[in-house]
Amino acid sequence: MATRFVSERNIQFLLYEVFDVESLTGYDYYSQHNRKMFDMVLKEAVKLGKDLLFPLFEEMDRKQPELVGGEVKVHPSMKKIIKEFAEGGWLTSTVPFDQDGEQLPNMVADICEFIFAAANYSANAYAGLTKGSSHLIECFGSKDLYETYVPNMRAGKWQGTMALTEPEAGSSLSDVATTAEPTDQGYYAIRGQKIFISAGDHDAAENVVHLMLVKIAGAPAGVKGISLFVVPKYRPGADGTLVSNDVATSGIYHKLGYRGCPIAQLSMGDKNDCRGWLVGEPHQGLKYMFQMMNEARIGVGMGATAMASAAYYAALEYSRSRQQGRKPGQKDPNSPPVAIIEHADVKRMLLLQKAVVEGSLSLLTQCSKYVDYQKVLDGENRQKYNLLLEILTPVAKSYPSEMGNLAISQGLQCLGGSGYCDDYPLEQYYRDCRIHPIHEGTTGVQGMDLLGRKVMMQQGQAFAHYVNELQETIAAAKQDSELAGFAGRLEQALDRLQEVTRHQVAVAEKQGAEVFLADAVLYLEYFGIITIAWQWLLQGIAARKALESGPKKKDRDFYAGKMYALRYFYGYELPKTEGLAARLTDDDKLTAEMGAEAFND
Repeated sequence: MATRFVSERNIQFLLYEVFDVESLTGYDYYSQHNRKMFDMVLKEAVKLGKDLLFPLFEEMDRKQPELVGGEVKVHPSMKKIIKEFAEGGWLTSTVPFDQDGEQLPNMVADICEFIFAAANYSANAYAGLTKGSSHLIECFGSKDLYETYVPNMRAGKWQGTMALTEPEAGSSLSDVATTAEPTDQGYYAIRGQKIFISAGDHDAAENVVHLMLVKIAGAPAGVKGISLFVVPKYRPGADGTLVSNDVATSGIYHKLGYRGCPIAQLSMGDKNDCRGWLVGEPHQGLKYMFQMMNEARIGVGMGATAMASAAYYAALEYSRSRQQGRKPGQKDPNSPPVAIIEHADVKRMLLLQKAVVEGSLSLLTQCSKYVDYQKVLDGENRQKYNLLLEILTPVAKSYPSEMGNLAISQGLQCLGGSGYCDDYPLEQYYRDCRIHPIHEGTTGVQGMDLLGRKVMMQQGQAFAHYVNELQETIAAAKQDSELAGFAGRLEQALDRLQEVTRHQVAVAEKQGAEVFLADAVLYLEYFGIITIAWQWLLQGIAARKALESGPKKKDRDFYAGKMYALRYFYGYELPKTEGLAARLTDDDKLTAEMGAEAFND
């Protein structure tokens, strides 16, 4: 079993040297915090990960949730874990002081989420869902809804979920069929089914509170008719006791990975007594839910990065200890074998993992900083960072998800046959991570979101802000002779991205949406590689600054590793954009014009 799942040194580097989280304490909202406080929080997060979450990582996979007598039984340690999350303030880490929260910067709180997810993604998912759903009620629900549900959720007594998917409505939310009939009692009668609901039912909480997308009877067709409801498993009775709310768990799914958290199928209203309470205004549900969905999408990217991080350190540990073979120039068969980390191809595989993990975590921290800026700035500046977060969300979700799978595969490859066996954790990380390109919007959905909506959002303002951010980094890097060449390469790639984007917009105008969006996933991949190259240049600027100050050997090795990873990304990954650009400017409408009958054999 590996002994390490994150790099505390890299966390410190990103927070303090690249993104300067301490600068946020100059704003009134974060003025009560300081670096000492941040370090203490991070230390406690690592301790919780090491002492409680990581030791249960494999066991929760082996002992999957079970549906017994209509009740979902999960690992018994989940009660303790949820209690620890609540009592430690992890469920309220970014909640304002006046609501009994810790009011931490998102940069710090999200890094803690990364630590927990790397230690045990399944266990952390319960808490993440409760945080997101309680925040949704806080933002859009009535005072009564807030007082009825949020305190118990944040105390760890009640689980929160997001209930979107239905048997005939996956990513196509316009086809939601669950219905709500108004009554004269202040609630709606709910009827329908939901599937793939994470933590949708379990015995580690007293109640489960679903934030559910539903259509009110007579609502407009499509997404314009979707409303958001609170639909609890148990509703509070007149005397304060909990009463069954006619929400039944009709099944749980047995999955490839991510097995420690149950995924439930729910049936509402079989006894005509399921009650739901409207959140906000009718027919605004998708708008409200997108807040939680966007947070969840970034959370998925963080989860994928966390799993890839844990897999990388497991592969690194094995590669340092496993001795096999000799270097190509060593001809004497009697000479001792070398650790496999000495082989160039193993170093290449480890560099891929390092580049993906640390590049992705940098991007996610960048997104967290934009969230923080929206809390402390106003006017045009707040709007700017909102648009930047909008355009980066599909990238922050999809790049770590897709490349995290590839990184873990390379980690498994480092172990050879041992990686394919459950004596080592790589096979579980490989299974666990495969969910991330699927849930909270598939990679196809993210591609269409980026190209079809975000790039052209507000007459292209989001894209323009993105280009400006990269150009500022390029200009700064050109001041360093060691980085100027990389800056020039990124500048060329950014110029080409703008050309490709203009071409795609012209395709939309001349040939319509189907042709325009046919290769949206390739555009997303292209955009993602350039975005991570930007993040590596940012890290390169910080690393070069540190190296020039004459650090001690241990730190010098750390910064040198950063520079090698930057060189790897610009030498191995960034050139892939050339092929993608060629495809994205090709006029062959292959997939759009091909008929399904061509697959007949």
